[in-house]
Amino acid sequence: MKHFISVDQLSNEQILSLLKTAEDYRNSNFEMKVPVFAANLFFEPSTRTKMSFVVAERRLGLDNLDFHAGNSSVLKGESLYDTAKTFEAIGANLLVIRHESDTWYEDLEGKLSIPVINAGAGAAEHPTQTMLDLLTIYQEFGRIKDLKIVIAGDIKHSRVARSNAIALQKLGAKVYLSAVPGFERETLDFPYLPMDEAVEVCDVVMLLRVQHERHDYSVGMQDYLPAYGLSKEREKRLKKHAIIMHPAPINRGIEIDTNLVECKKSRIFKQMENGVYVRMAIITELLKNWGIINENTINKCQTIISN
Repeated sequence: MKHFISVDQLSNEQILSLLKTAEDYRNSNFEMKVPVFAANLFFEPSTRTKMSFVVAERRLGLDNLDFHAGNSSVLKGESLYDTAKTFEAIGANLLVIRHESDTWYEDLEGKLSIPVINAGAGAAEHPTQTMLDLLTIYQEFGRIKDLKIVIAGDIKHSRVARSNAIALQKLGAKVYLSAVPGFERETLDFPYLPMDEAVEVCDVVMLLRVQHERHDYSVGMQDYLPAYGLSKEREKRLKKHAIIMHPAPINRGIEIDTNLVECKKSRIFKQMENGVYVRMAIITELLKNWGIINENTINKCQTIISN
């Protein structure tokens, strides 16, 4: 693995190995003994993904090279390729990129001598989100095989939906989708269920927000929760062991009742926590594969979390 672009590129063994490494990071702190520079090139807004990469990098002892698209030469017409080459030239050892294009990574393929991590590609891919979701599910059930997982919401415009559905199926889960008519995605060949049926069969319900910024028309939201979202009434019909997930940001009162965001079944903030450990695992794996670091470069520090 030279770059982390899609979970599709990973074998089941590689996925499980990264999850194990992430668990190791959850229980201990590690840091680099040599200077390593990471550049987080986010061309779209982000809170959780960007900040969890920053925390992951700092916990590993990496130096962050700051970048804000709105204050950069992007405003002067600089391409993604030239921006990436600039950071490579000034000494970045790792690039983390989010961009509105579904296929931005094709412009960089074979043209960089440092690793690249996909932090979001348009509506196509969000592989690090998938990894933290897999870790959250694995922590809960100790397996993914044969679990019934429903991904519900704006399937059409969600990069999370595609990445997760394919990875979960690869690991043996039974994946179902649930969407408002018109929000389906023809390229995802999974069975669709109405939300009332979905909540009764699933072990995991993974909610998605309506991505207003990717719609070319106004979406009426006043009736979304009772018709298609996770209401209090639907939550009561979940299996006793079922959990609620959401990649966030959350439209409270639309795809999920606001009182359910932090209910006992919710693992939404657990997902966010796991994002740091998963990203630490991916970063170190890539840096090792490129020979930028080795086992002797990583210093294990004191335990930081006991449970």
